[in-house]
Amino acid sequence: MQTVLFHSTIFGPIHSRRLGASLGVNLSPNDGKICSFDCLYCEAGYNAQGPGTTGLPPRANVKLLLEQKLSEMKSKGEKLDVITFSGNGEPTLHPDFEGVIDDTIELRDKYFPHVKISVLSNSTRLAEQGVCNALRKVDNNILKLDSAITETIRLIDRPNSPEFTAENVIGQLEQFGKQCIIQTMMLRGTHDGVEIDNTTDAEIDALIKAYKIINPAEVMLYSIDRKTPEQNLVKVEKEELDRIADRIRSYDIKVQVS
Repeated sequence: MQTVLFHSTIFGPIHSRRLGASLGVNLSPNDGKICSFDCLYCEAGYNAQGPGTTGLPPRANVKLLLEQKLSEMKSKGEKLDVITFSGNGEPTLHPDFEGVIDDTIELRDKYFPHVKISVLSNSTRLAEQGVCNALRKVDNNILKLDSAITETIRLIDRPNSPEFTAENVIGQLEQFGKQCIIQTMMLRGTHDGVEIDNTTDAEIDALIKAYKIINPAEVMLYSIDRKTPEQNLVKVEKEELDRIADRIRSYDIKVQVS
């Protein structure tokens, strides 16, 4: 069974196709997965693998490990474009998420003041004021919206909460406007015999309507790049992504394809 990708709190730097030279921060366990979604395409595998034994890294440990790595990189003259919160689950589930972001800003300013701070979030914690406060402080507040149709988003992302709907999350995303980037995974395939496709005309029309409501700084369209836990998923090739992007751009929405 496919399992967690990252076995440390600080990892990389790695090359991100969207963000450049990225130093990763994993606020999930090092030997398990904790997430409010259970996405069919998650590179870290399904939640069924369990949360592991190491637990969430304490805020003080995150700061210590991050400072050690940034100090080492600076002394070696290494290149860094971004510090990215991702890892083996949803980073905003960490109970000290806002404090961790404050620490990261402090360390970034000390060692690499030109570097951006990015958070990749699945948008499930936007009812929490502390989470929203923290997301407004970072340079790249990258929030997931894989479909604007509840049935589809529940099929693809499999939220833990039975109350999660596309309508609710779009309303919560609207509060950020130009302070957020919306990231949408485009894919098609099947899961347990059910067809999944968020590239249809109806799906794209619904996404365009949602993007217009949210009014983000940018939309990131991408597709599968690595192994996924559901094997019956199909990558949407760049040529098709470009066509979808052009359709969205016709509504004066900025789109990046990667």
